[in-house]
Amino acid sequence: MSGEGDTVASVVRQWRAVHPELNTGPMEVIGRINRCSALLQQAEDAPLRRAGLSRAEFDLLGALRRTGHELTPSELARETFSSGAAVTKRLKQLTERGLIERRGDTRDRRVAHLRLTDAGRDLVDGILPEQLAYETAVLSVLAPEGQDHLAALLGNLLSRLEGRTGPVHT
Repeated sequence: MSGEGDTVASVVRQWRAVHPELNTGPMEVIGRINRCSALLQQAEDAPLRRAGLSRAEFDLLGALRRTGHELTPSELARETFSSGAAVTKRLKQLTERGLIERRGDTRDRRVAHLRLTDAGRDLVDGILPEQLAYETAVLSVLAPEGQDHLAALLGNLLSRLEGRTGPVHT
């Protein structure tokens, strides 16, 4: 078992004591992914909180910034893996804050086209370098080849979970 000193190792040891017949190997991987995710999210959300943003709001702003063009609310929902209702609520708040502008569709009044304002673009561009610097520092414990290998392994796992390489059966 790797990571003898981390919190997941302790949990695995406890489960092995209670159920020595069970294979806890998957827990060692999934538990560490979940724990890493929670700790990374906590640290990466700090600059968002300072800017008065939630992670979900930043994801919407980031989607508009990285695509480089206007998106409809339904396109933003797909880009951010969010429900339409949640996107609508967040868009209202971001529009009120002057970070997003809405433009009506000339052919269909029910459709809105959204884009970042200058303030929204500046906010995303100010936060992103800080997040990337943190991620770089965290990953610096791994050699570049290790980072590439981990990215490939996680990419394979994510593709499977997203159903791109067949469903996961239990």
